[in-house]
Amino acid sequence: MYAEERVPAHDNGSYPVVLVHGGGGQGTDWGTTPDGRPGWADLLVERGFAVHVIDRPGHGRSPGRSAAPVEAAMIAEVFAPGGRGEHTQWPGPGGSEDPAVRVLAASASGLPPDLAQAQSVERLLLVALLEEIGPAVLVAHSLGACVAWLAAESRPDLVAAVVAVEPAGPPYLDVPGTPLRLPEGITAAPLGAGGRLTGLADVPVSVVQGAASAMGASAPAVVAYLREAGVGVDHLELAAHGLQGNGHGLVLELNNHEVLDVVLTWITTSAPTPARPPASTPSRTGAQP
Repeated sequence: MYAEERVPAHDNGSYPVVLVHGGGGQGTDWGTTPDGRPGWADLLVERGFAVHVIDRPGHGRSPGRSAAPVEAAMIAEVFAPGGRGEHTQWPGPGGSEDPAVRVLAASASGLPPDLAQAQSVERLLLVALLEEIGPAVLVAHSLGACVAWLAAESRPDLVAAVVAVEPAGPPYLDVPGTPLRLPEGITAAPLGAGGRLTGLADVPVSVVQGAASAMGASAPAVVAYLREAGVGVDHLELAAHGLQGNGHGLVLELNNHEVLDVVLTWITTSAPTPARPPASTPSRTGAQP
């Protein structure tokens, strides 16, 4: 696992934030947006948060398996379908020839063939990172939410909160002909026993849903699954906060700073500044816990 630390000039004393990219993405998804605006990593640093951006094993800057590139048409289908309609926040016209789509596609790769095994490894490595940096808020997008669920369930003492941005779902998802299966409900790797999530039950959790996202339609089912398992969840529907037009890639879209405002309001309320802020670690990149 590749970990990049970004240290603010003036730390606000809050818990550090670990950013976990989605399915075939990589850590750069949290950096500059496809049209050149600041991403959540820089926006968080500007607001005084220490940030750790990870590349899950086999993705981006983390060496590992070689994966076939992802076609721009597939990226467009997930993030920027043509004919915009209610989806107004994507920074381009949509479709496979959209420059923003092609930039995002250039950094994407396929899923690991054994998703359960990959998630088991990701959990171990994410926990190792948390053991090094101390308790942190996990902000995870799409399929990246799986490792956030796993880490929080196994080490709730190291997870101050989980923000799942349009997490993978619905529960028990199974897409024939692909590795995309969630046999354990909201993860591919084993999560909890007996249908109860005792670790996650002690962690503040929010699920963020875009107002115009087809993939966001599974968010209510994920929320219901977690609540049934004993987890308290806040469902942050952007429409209820006056934000319209967001698709699945809402961390990349034109109003990504406003979406982050909603998330940070929740974080500061649900995971307030610790009494004694965790000690800062030396600035580094390429750490491999």
